[in-house]
Amino acid sequence: QVRLVESGGGLVQAGDSLRLSCAASGSTLSNYAVGWFRQAPGKERELVATISWGGFNTYYTDSVRGRFTISRDNARNTVYLQMNALKPEDTAVFSCAARLGTGWRWYKPEDYDTWGQGTQVTVSS
Repeated sequence: QVRLVESGGGLVQAGDSLRLSCAASGSTLSNYAVGWFRQAPGKERELVATISWGGFNTYYTDSVRGRFTISRDNARNTVYLQMNALKPEDTAVFSCAARLGTGWRWYKPEDYDTWGQGTQVTVSS
């Protein structure tokens, strides 16, 4: 069973950048599709981006497309979320999740098998 640990969150100003990391242990992450989700206070968890096991296919929700980039380094067993031009409305707890197998069009939290604990991203105006 893969275990996931997120890092890289923090407090930044609007317009700044952050790179989140999702490090895996216990199994080879290259066998998994990975998604980044976020949950703001009082709101439901929402999908941010997904990436296929090989990294060739990605998906972004409309609100982050063009600002965020998901990527993976399977040699390092890590998936990244580069976030540029951050906005106050990006403030949330960001979590990565993994699903064993192929594909990347996994849009719902229940599509994923394993979750990290999350990392807080706060964007001030």
